Amino acid sequence: MKLKPLLALATLSAASGLAAAESPAKYSTPEEFRLSGVSLVEGRYKGESALEIKMPSSSYQDQGRERLLDRDFMAWLPMDFTDGTIEVDVASDLASDAPDYARGFIGVSFRIDAQSRFESIYLRPTNSQADDQERRNHSVQYAGYPDFRFDQLRKESPEQYETYADLELGRWIHMKVVVEGAKARLYLDHAAKPAFLVNDLKYGAGQHGGIGIWIESGTVAHFKNLKVTHGNSL
Repeated sequence: MKLKPLLALATLSAASGLAAAESPAKYSTPEEFRLSGVSLVEGRYKGESALEIKMPSSSYQDQGRERLLDRDFMAWLPMDFTDGTIEVDVASDLASDAPDYARGFIGVSFRIDAQSRFESIYLRPTNSQADDQERRNHSVQYAGYPDFRFDQLRKESPEQYETYADLELGRWIHMKVVVEGAKARLYLDHAAKPAFLVNDLKYGAGQHGGIGIWIESGTVAHFKNLKVTHGNSL
C-alpha cells in the first residue's frame, strides 16, 4: 500500500541541524490526517473525547498463508518532521473478530517520506501481561518500514529492538517519543526515564517526513492529546 504524496510540507530543512524547540502543535480532528488503509472517526473512550482508528477485517493478515509483517496501516499527518518530540495518549482493544496473533498493536510512526518509508515504535499490550517471559520481552518494538521489519531485526539483533514494559489493553497509555538525529527515546506514562532506547534509527538522521498513529491486525484503537514539537526539546 502506497501513501499519498506529502502535502503542505513545513519549511523546516532536514539538513539544517538541531533547532530550538518550537511550541507544540496539537492535532485532534480526523480532517487533519491522511489515511493509509484505516478508518478514523471522532468518538468517546473511557468517557473522554478521542479519535478511533481501525482497519477492516479483510485487511487482517492470514497467518496460515503469509508471514506476519509490519505494514503501513495508519492515520498520519503530512508534515516535515525531522527532530523533536511526539506525545500522545493511546489505548487499544481487540476487535471481536481479532485473529489469534492479535496483540492490541498500537504505536507512533514518524519521518514518513514520499516513498512510504518510516520509523515506528509500537506496543503489544497483551504481551506485557502474558505468562510466557519471552512474549513479555516483546511488549515494545522498533521497526523501520519497509526494509527493517520486526522479524528481520529480531533475527539479526535479538533483544536490541524490543523490550518489556508494563502495558495492558483497555487503558490510556501516554507515549512520548523524542527523536534526535539517529536516536529515539520512548517514555511511557510520564516517567522521567525512558522505557526504550533506539540508538541507530535505520533510515538515519537525514530521514524526515510525516507523523502517524499506527495499528495492525485486530486492533481497535483510540488516541487523544496528540502534540508535535519540532526541534531539539532535550
